[in-house]
Amino acid sequence: MTVTNEIMTMQRALNLLVGGTSLSREEARGIMDIIMNGEATAAQIGGVATALRMKGETRDEITGFAEAMRAHSNHVVTERTGLLDTCGTGGSGIHKFNISTASAIIASAAGVRVAKHGNRAMSGKSGSADTLEALGVNISLSGEQASRCLEAIGICFMFAQLYHPSLKHAAGPRRELGVRTIFNMLGPLTNPAGADRQLLGIYDRSKTETIASVLGDLGLKRAMVVSSFDGLDEISISSPTQISELQDGIVRTYTLTPEDLGLRTHALSEIIGGDSAENARIIRSIFDGNEFGAYRDIVLANAGACIFVGGSAASLREGVETAGTIIDSGLAAAKLRQLIETTGELSHVS
Repeated sequence: MTVTNEIMTMQRALNLLVGGTSLSREEARGIMDIIMNGEATAAQIGGVATALRMKGETRDEITGFAEAMRAHSNHVVTERTGLLDTCGTGGSGIHKFNISTASAIIASAAGVRVAKHGNRAMSGKSGSADTLEALGVNISLSGEQASRCLEAIGICFMFAQLYHPSLKHAAGPRRELGVRTIFNMLGPLTNPAGADRQLLGIYDRSKTETIASVLGDLGLKRAMVVSSFDGLDEISISSPTQISELQDGIVRTYTLTPEDLGLRTHALSEIIGGDSAENARIIRSIFDGNEFGAYRDIVLANAGACIFVGGSAASLREGVETAGTIIDSGLAAAKLRQLIETTGELSHVS
């Protein structure tokens, strides 16, 4: 049941949510507009976020919030489609290294156009922005600079803090609540370049189908939403992974094992990372061909999925094989060097 006859205010929304009534897509979009415009108090933002969490966020509510956040974002203008993002929710509580970041670079080296969206660490020790910075990448490109980077080398990084300034209004309540809320899901749903393909890892396995459906509502053509049985917001090499795959507007959910990808099973403890410097070291070691264990295999699993979703492989297993070839040929290391050099050069171009 939704209510559309009354003007939706934060107080009205909170009353509905506390009573167990879900908001419509339009109502949710309106509430997020109020938050993004700085017209809601900290207590109201925290109350709505908590009530949504306790009720359970619906597809329409998540879509409406994401649409409003997209409308308030700074954008990277690009005329081409077929863009891939690997931004996930984080929040697994497992201090792995930056698997999706490494996967994005490998996918780009395989010919997939990548508009990587990410942030500094929120729950782990090092977010994608932290690790890319440690690798030597300039993470602070403007929208125009990121667009030039994407056109020049087929990959760019968009630092979330620069592209979602209106989210600052929710920063205090989020920090003070200290629990996962709808805001944890929104970053991966609001790519500033309008990426239409995505590998999205999520901490909550019960929401893979919902988030895949939201991605479809937001206009994505292909996506995989992944959450492993051992708690990773990645495709795992330690346990099965639940996959909700979006293609042609249809969501299909299935379970994937490391063996399905032609990979060995490893202990979860073998993919643990550290701070940004350590995670940068791990990624360089993989790209330089010095890793043949769990670090390499989990990157192969996720990079393979990126290559598949990006349309450069006919199957997940073929994507994994392609990812291995990209590393072994030196193309992944070369793409990283290219990203470092190009973002450095663009930092001097207005």
